[in-house]
Amino acid sequence: MITPSDLDRRAATVSHELQKRNLKLICAESCTAGLISATLSRVPGASEWLCGSAVVYRFDTKVNWLGVEREKLDDPGPVSSIVAEQMAAGVLLKTPEACLALSITGDFGPVAPAETDGIAWVGIAERTEQGSGIALFSQRLELQDETTEGEGILRHRRHTEAVYRTLGLLLEHLN
Repeated sequence: MITPSDLDRRAATVSHELQKRNLKLICAESCTAGLISATLSRVPGASEWLCGSAVVYRFDTKVNWLGVEREKLDDPGPVSSIVAEQMAAGVLLKTPEACLALSITGDFGPVAPAETDGIAWVGIAERTEQGSGIALFSQRLELQDETTEGEGILRHRRHTEAVYRTLGLLLEHLN
């Protein structure tokens, strides 16, 4: 099980890597409701490299704040690679000082459709060296689906695992 100390260590490593590269990060979070940026903000000095986070739970918020295409939210749906990429690109375009964006969209239950229950997509958008374009990357996460302690505990564990693994993907991308 992932502990708060595990999250803090991973956030500190992200901080170190971003500072080493002089990069500023912006986040767009749906299923984690700001938990990624909250975890990162516990690192002293985070305001030097963390620009903020857009929490975009609802379709209209994704469309209006980030420019996600409504048609993509309908098909293939909000838990998809294209939506994760559009969220990352959209928040990056709205944040000129950032050069890197991290997004997550998923469904952690308990009333999720079977095909998306415990699934998240992480998006990363990065300004190209020329500054005129954006490079996109996305990765599917399949999160823990077993507990005997109830749905609330499962949802909490999925949130924690999603933050930990998303920050891990960001580190992989940076290296």
